[in-house]
Amino acid sequence: MARATFPITGDVDADRLLVDDPLALLIGMLLDQQVPMEWAFRGPARLKARLGALDAGAIATMSPDAIDAVFREKPALHRFPSAMGKRTHALCAHIVAEYDGKPAKIWQRTKDPEVVFARIRALPGYGDEKAKIFLAILGKRMGLAPAGWEQFAGPFGDATPRSVADIDSPEALVRVRAWKKEQKAKGKSKAQ
Repeated sequence: MARATFPITGDVDADRLLVDDPLALLIGMLLDQQVPMEWAFRGPARLKARLGALDAGAIATMSPDAIDAVFREKPALHRFPSAMGKRTHALCAHIVAEYDGKPAKIWQRTKDPEVVFARIRALPGYGDEKAKIFLAILGKRMGLAPAGWEQFAGPFGDATPRSVADIDSPEALVRVRAWKKEQKAKGKSKAQ
């Protein structure tokens, strides 16, 4: 199988981090709300640069003030840095408590897509739609989702360019953005 690609940020190194580091991918998806996709998924690379490494255990043991300061440092890691700092902290604490600090365990060691979806859905900061999109990223972009994942990803498992899971090139980013704009003009969500 060819090496996965995820050209979302406009920065080759930030994109590679998303493919190579499961925690980066999870944090990027967590940050993907109320900011442009590129900004959200560039966040893990910026967080890594500020911390020196991305490690769920290290982030989970940071104080609330320390994580807040890291997220607020200019340029801020998100439009809502304090809230997203808290969510990132909660995500990492969950990964430490449930998966020994190893985020890839969320989708490894099971061939049941329903189990993978339930594990993703249980992550702090991940609602139903975000969990479906992340499952689609694992299936479409990374080749890491168990067979049958499409059933649990709902509309995000189809071929319509509706989410970040459908971005495999700069041109695909343009298509996804155009589709979302069209849906918004029709008063519909990306899940419709």
